[in-house]
Amino acid sequence: FSLFLLFEDLRSLVLATMASSSYGDVSGDLVAPFNLELARRNSLIERQGVKLPRYLKTGTTICGVVYANGVVLGADTRSTNGDTVADKNCEKIHYIAPNIYCCGAGTAADTEATTNMVASALNMHRYGTNGRTSRVITALTMLKSHLFKYQGHVSAALVLGGFDINGPHLFTVYPHGSSDSLPYATMGSGSLAAMSIFEAGYKENMTKEEAMKLVADAIKSGVFNDLGSGSNVDLCIITKEGKEYLRNYECPNPRPYASQSFSFAKGTTPVLRSTMLTLKDVVVEEGADAMEVGA
Repeated sequence: FSLFLLFEDLRSLVLATMASSSYGDVSGDLVAPFNLELARRNSLIERQGVKLPRYLKTGTTICGVVYANGVVLGADTRSTNGDTVADKNCEKIHYIAPNIYCCGAGTAADTEATTNMVASALNMHRYGTNGRTSRVITALTMLKSHLFKYQGHVSAALVLGGFDINGPHLFTVYPHGSSDSLPYATMGSGSLAAMSIFEAGYKENMTKEEAMKLVADAIKSGVFNDLGSGSNVDLCIITKEGKEYLRNYECPNPRPYASQSFSFAKGTTPVLRSTMLTLKDVVVEEGADAMEVGA
């Protein structure tokens, strides 16, 4: 009974608060605490057949893994524009430095502009330090600082990998500027499918072939289970000796048909009207207007 009285007191307090001047208009009449006029307007517009703007969903599967002697990065090659496949064979593994590469998910323009900016800054840094090899942590700091400054409005989710004097490194960078350092990582709309492959098959001190197969299987898991990911598998292996970029390492979705050329016999399509002009009937005017020269 006392609990019932407590709820009644709380109910009375809420009603009294809503009836106070903070929820009333200038005349003192009681009004609703929330204004739903725009929601009703949008519903009316939609019922009349007008298509309201929607959130543009992006799709990608990118991942990376650290093995005994280096890092393997992987990405799919599908580029989407809403529900439309814009490009079936785009590149999502971006150059940062000769020993550092970065996979990008999110808005294509944001990932390309961000990675190009950091790549240019690191290039100038190498010029100023007599060609000293860029460190992965330097690229990570630049990416994090830039993304944090824009508070997530730069839609770039990145998997950064490289090899420097401290060995192989793998980082994930989120659009708001946070980051993780992990032995294996996935990002993008197909990241959950790819992560399931990593958690089932990862082991320490893998060989290069084992790491490449694991990354390729993770990307294919995203390709087959995520509508925003598709087409082919790209890999990038970074070691102390250098990088190896394997474009279209696997093509799990080949075209089921070959492009055909069609030839039709003359007269298949009837000619309705034809006009022939001889060269002497064409008037050619030579010369040009004089250029105006200001005083």
